[in-house]
Amino acid sequence: MNPVAKFGIAAAIIAVVIVVNFIPNAVLHLSNDDASSTDVLRIGYFPNINHAQAVIGLGNGDYQRALGTVKIETQVFNAGPSAIEALFANKIDVTYVGPNPAINGYIKSDGEGLRIVAGASSGGAVFVIRNDAGINSVADFAGKKFASPQLGNTQDVALRAYLLKNGYKTTENGGNVGVIPAKNPDILTLMVKKDIDGAWVPEPWGAKLVKEANAKIFLDERDLWPDGKFVTSHIVVRTDYLQKHPDIIKKLLQAHVDETLQLNNNKEDGLRIFNDQIEKITGKTIPEDELHQAFARMEITYDPIKKSLYKSADDAFNIGFLGDTKPDLSKIYDLKILNEVLEEKKLEAIQ
Repeated sequence: MNPVAKFGIAAAIIAVVIVVNFIPNAVLHLSNDDASSTDVLRIGYFPNINHAQAVIGLGNGDYQRALGTVKIETQVFNAGPSAIEALFANKIDVTYVGPNPAINGYIKSDGEGLRIVAGASSGGAVFVIRNDAGINSVADFAGKKFASPQLGNTQDVALRAYLLKNGYKTTENGGNVGVIPAKNPDILTLMVKKDIDGAWVPEPWGAKLVKEANAKIFLDERDLWPDGKFVTSHIVVRTDYLQKHPDIIKKLLQAHVDETLQLNNNKEDGLRIFNDQIEKITGKTIPEDELHQAFARMEITYDPIKKSLYKSADDAFNIGFLGDTKPDLSKIYDLKILNEVLEEKKLEAIQ
């Protein structure tokens, strides 16, 4: 069978898992009565550096001060699909999340369930390999076992797409490369125990695996993009909440933009504060060298880098991830409020 056919068959199978099974139909039946009250904003985020604005701003009270009398409630997730499920199940109103779960949720809800309202980060995702795994090039992947944070999350899709483009099928599709979804802390344990040969992970887990699990960076995902910029997280809002409470979302985006600017203008203080907040969430700090290495491979931004999301969706469709009909993503962004905030702060608008 030629490589193109192989890619199509394997990708089609993965598409069924990612697009159909990931978000149960039951969670998509939202009604107007389900929208949360005007005095509460429920926000989801991950304890990752590519969600740094949320980690800092929610942890130190900056977001709550910006929201005033609107009470903020938070929920911490490990990976994107769970966050999107919670969004559609009306457990949260807003979440920081990666592009692929947002795309899948948008498609599953027929373009009605969510809107991307701002960017959060670019870069900060790496494919790491154990130094003693016997892998020197993609030619050595056969019989190996890799991990990702969760089936269908952004890094999982990136890993599976990379394998397909290099001629490999995963074991569940009759191939000889294993892909294991696991929480980021569990990935570290699996690699230390040599139960996996590598992992595609967000930072700071890439830096942590290099230092603590005898790993090396096999691929910095930035190298796959012409300009080195690609969205790894952005802010997604449930559409009904956005329509009913644009004033609350505007206050959130004002805080988000302020946090982005502060972090980029004073990275040393920002990383220190970030680490303090991570300790509150996880009980541990990130070693300073790991944190700085991770941050060097990414950019904190409010720009959603729209072109990279469209390209990711096109690539996913071309290899069969998104079904038989090319998805219409024309309504996935609603940047009106973000641009209002940027204009008021005399910053360049997002086109």
